[in-house]
Amino acid sequence: MGTSRRRERRTRRLMRRAGAAALLVALLGGYAAADAADVAPGVLTTSAEPVAPELPEAPGAVLDPAPVSALGALDPAAPVPDAAVLAAGLGPLLDAPALRGSAAAVVLDVATGQVLLDRGAGDPQVPASVAKVLTAAAVLQRLGADATLPTRAVAGAVPGQVVLVGGGDLFLAAGAGDPAATAGRAGLGDLAEATAASLRAAGTTTASVVVDDTLTGGAPATGPTWVPADLTSGFAAPLTSLAVDGGRLVPGRYAPRAADPALAAARAFADALVARGIAVPAPPVRTAEPAPEGAAVLGEVRSAPLVEVVEHVLAESDNTGAEVLARLVGADAGRPPGFAESTAAVLETVAGLGVDVSGAVLVDASGLGRGSQLSPALLAGVLAAAAGPDAPRVRPLLGALPVGGLTGTLAERFVPGGPSGPAAGLVRAKTGSLNGVTSLAGTVVDADGRQLAFAVLADGVGAADPARAAVDAVAVALAGCGCR
Repeated sequence: MGTSRRRERRTRRLMRRAGAAALLVALLGGYAAADAADVAPGVLTTSAEPVAPELPEAPGAVLDPAPVSALGALDPAAPVPDAAVLAAGLGPLLDAPALRGSAAAVVLDVATGQVLLDRGAGDPQVPASVAKVLTAAAVLQRLGADATLPTRAVAGAVPGQVVLVGGGDLFLAAGAGDPAATAGRAGLGDLAEATAASLRAAGTTTASVVVDDTLTGGAPATGPTWVPADLTSGFAAPLTSLAVDGGRLVPGRYAPRAADPALAAARAFADALVARGIAVPAPPVRTAEPAPEGAAVLGEVRSAPLVEVVEHVLAESDNTGAEVLARLVGADAGRPPGFAESTAAVLETVAGLGVDVSGAVLVDASGLGRGSQLSPALLAGVLAAAAGPDAPRVRPLLGALPVGGLTGTLAERFVPGGPSGPAAGLVRAKTGSLNGVTSLAGTVVDADGRQLAFAVLADGVGAADPARAAVDAVAVALAGCGCR
């Protein structure tokens, strides 16, 4: 190796160390405030290679531009890792005792699509929550990143009847909406304000409220292989087409959920009408029929843009949110509501991106239930498609993934100072975890500035923490790889 080449590699190493130091300062000195404001350092955004469209900035990603200068952009001249060197480095990690020989993995070069590692890449595995990657890609492809989800109040067939029509927003606020929030962007209080004004203008001061949640099937539904503990533990709520804070009865990721989130939301709406001078003598009820076609709209509120909803669902690994996104995919594809129809529409949409879905099975869209089977190749293929030139509507998926050491379910993984700290800010990925299952799928920037897509699935593991650490070690190795 010549002197200039050695100097170039040394410069890159120094830049990475400077970037890591800057990131550590940002994390320790200001991350609490950033997290509270729902923002993250600019280091999380990189530019794409010239052969692929530019990657989007994660919503709210810029806090301090300094780390961007420290870490720099993806290097358009960075070499593709040598597959043999990569395999030699990752092999022992995939054979870690914590994974019990069950790990399957793939690594792709994002710019070229070249397979750099195939360790049972086509073998279906239980995916757990990494299945949400497919659901997110499908809904972005179908509806687009800028789409918003309406919650409407319309006039019913009976005089004085108000029909609350769910459009898929499970993250409504009970009161006023917050224009700066994702969860809670639309508020039932605001909807009630507009509805009460419409009713008074028509000379009506008494109303009955019925709820139309036919978008998701017209009644609360649970996944075909979900178990009662999934609901009692707050991992999911029965699926309806509208809800306040995902049906949670109190704040918290795994808080208890309402048995019927749509009716609970309708009760909050009715209470808000009463507070605005509209009498509602009877409790809200569900209607079995959709709202009358062409019914007069009394009021409407809309969710945050879909890309923000997707980011929230992925960051929180919100199972119910993922299921309603799949219902939107199914509805757009002209399919009736239902888990089987919605997941079929998700796979059909993913196949339309040019990704091979043969052998894939989805029993739900969230990965919460048992029975789904996805291969690492399928998951990495979706991520590579999102980065490529032929699926621009799916591209925001890459910026919506949780970021190592900073956001979502990766906020406490890849933390600077820990064993996986060297990959902090360099890994964007979706996590997955069930009893005996650990998975991770996303993208990583290697030591030379090359972007790689990867997926690691292991569905025969023992204790969760050692298994997660073993999978994280693979991502760390990729981030540190100058494999040539």
